[in-house]
Amino acid sequence: MNFAAVFPGQGSQSLGMMDDLAFHFPIVKETFDQASDVLEQDLWQIVTAGPEELLSQTMITQPLMLAAGVATWRVWLSQDGSMPTATAGHSLGEYSALVASGTIDYATTVKLVGIRSSLMQQAVPEGKGGMAAILGLDAEAVIEGCAKAANGQIVEAVNFNSPEQTVIGGESDAVDRAMQVLSEMGAKRAIKLAMSVPSHCSMLKEISADMAEALAQANFAKSDIPVLHNVSADTCGSEESMKTTVAEQLYKPVRWVETIHALESHGADTIIEFGPGKVLFGLNRRINRKLGNLTINDMASLEKALTAAKG
Repeated sequence: MNFAAVFPGQGSQSLGMMDDLAFHFPIVKETFDQASDVLEQDLWQIVTAGPEELLSQTMITQPLMLAAGVATWRVWLSQDGSMPTATAGHSLGEYSALVASGTIDYATTVKLVGIRSSLMQQAVPEGKGGMAAILGLDAEAVIEGCAKAANGQIVEAVNFNSPEQTVIGGESDAVDRAMQVLSEMGAKRAIKLAMSVPSHCSMLKEISADMAEALAQANFAKSDIPVLHNVSADTCGSEESMKTTVAEQLYKPVRWVETIHALESHGADTIIEFGPGKVLFGLNRRINRKLGNLTINDMASLEKALTAAKG
């Protein structure tokens, strides 16, 4: 099995999401504790005991999901799991992919994600932005509908998740109008998402310069494992271009459909999702049914993936 490792972002979090793996592998809690030390906040207490509403706050969710993805990856390695042909992550998950590939060390990545989440939370005041999932329309139709609904405000296609699922984001009123327009254009469903910040839209362009400054201070190592980036669905040729691309990810869309096809081009015959939930597992199955599709989020799924990897 030649697999690509992918990592989920915001939206996959839940209370107790790492309990099963943590029961069997101390490295799970250790990974959360390392992040807690960097950020001076007890992330393990939050993920195990809540309160649940705290999990949906961007400044909490992003470090939690980074720690969850890296912890799951470390569990895989501790069980002699093989190395991937390439890595990618959805939105915030791209940072987990950078750690898994060996491009950035974990402690540095925790700091970067802390900065990223803080910038995002401050960029859009509560209630001013929104996101919605549009089901049953192709991407071009969604882009067209957003343009019709904008009326001088920002609303854009921000996540191209599958052939029939595109997420839109922008100013709250414009998102609401776009949901109505897209429903009239034939969308099967338009679902408002519980996200406190509209990720990957031009409302966040201004803060990308601050993120670029933080990334410029980080050491990116050359890795033998390719990382495919959300912005381009491709690798970067240099450390400088990689840092630029990661900063641009704040306000440019996630090209997930193209990314999954590109992972196949990098030699993957199977996609393994490392981290809580099964969001990417579901999307990947809709994108490319030729590829094997596994997820690791508990002991049973870990054993299944290890067995598959050993043939």
